[in-house]
Amino acid sequence: MKRGTYLKIKQLGAIIISWLIIGFFIAVYDYLVLHTHVSMGPAANYSFLISILRNMGAGLIGGLLGGSILVFYVNEKFNDKPYGYTILIVGTCFIFIILLITLIMGVTIVPWQTGRPLADPMTKKAFFDFVTDSYPLKNGLVWAFIVSLTQLLLQVSSKFGHQTFLNIITGKYNVPKKEKRIFMFLDLNSSTSIAEQLGNETYHALLKDFFADITYPILENKGNIYQYVGDEVVIAWNYKDGIENTQCLKCFFDIKMAIDKKRQKYIERYDLIPTFKAGIHSGNVIAGEIGIIKRDITYSGDVLNTTSRILGKCGELNQELIISSDLLSMLNVAKSYQSKILGHIPLKGKQHSVPIHALLQMK
Repeated sequence: MKRGTYLKIKQLGAIIISWLIIGFFIAVYDYLVLHTHVSMGPAANYSFLISILRNMGAGLIGGLLGGSILVFYVNEKFNDKPYGYTILIVGTCFIFIILLITLIMGVTIVPWQTGRPLADPMTKKAFFDFVTDSYPLKNGLVWAFIVSLTQLLLQVSSKFGHQTFLNIITGKYNVPKKEKRIFMFLDLNSSTSIAEQLGNETYHALLKDFFADITYPILENKGNIYQYVGDEVVIAWNYKDGIENTQCLKCFFDIKMAIDKKRQKYIERYDLIPTFKAGIHSGNVIAGEIGIIKRDITYSGDVLNTTSRILGKCGELNQELIISSDLLSMLNVAKSYQSKILGHIPLKGKQHSVPIHALLQMK
């Protein structure tokens, strides 16, 4: 299974479980309201069990249908649209989902309550009362808020990145931690001249297309987009994930393949095919949360400065991919890649330099 699909399924699973739990608490809330001193009490045919089944059933069906629409359609089809636009789409879909859920629940629950088939006149009347009751309207308003909140959280998760958002919620990096990470700094070639050639607005559209097209190769190779800096993207791996199947290297060449497959699109829109270079290095960093107004998880350490220096050597030495020798020695590249020693990079304020290699993929 592709990693992008796997992450979407995880999101859908989280939505379904969350909505089931919310459905249970809605039933509990209704029960408590009905038994307060300001209430006239529940109706004669009220059943707490039926209420739980009804609300959790709505959560399950809504999660399966609405959650799938949010994860696999809305946030895929309209990922370049304003947040308000997606909320409108979600709201429209939600109206039809609520109608469908109400009908399904009525067809399921009413015959069970009456003990007669749906075609029976008594059951028909009970079914009509069920679907026209104000109870579905009340639940519709509640679930409208829940669906809108879910869509907002999906958008926030996309903004921060799935793993980063999860780490912020769980507070994993409230206390800074020392970790070993692999970093790739990837940069567009000739960005200044391209910007002059295309103009600012068209150049921004090029960057937007480029960053969108390289997202899935990054995800498929278990990389996390750490940050965008102008025409540069910084990709980070957990050390184990990056080493596994040389995914930190495979990512670069999968990005090349993804851009090559869309070469016609770039030629038609921009009259060019974007090329890029990258530097890769690994080492220990301190990972921790920073900020109050704009909270984020950042990495600090010499490895970031060194990776940036390695990227700078790509232009100087006319290479598309340069990797530190220390990281290269940990990867099994003999069968798939050809490496060439380029020398050493002196580091400012350090006694030791970093040996580097150019890397090419074998045909």
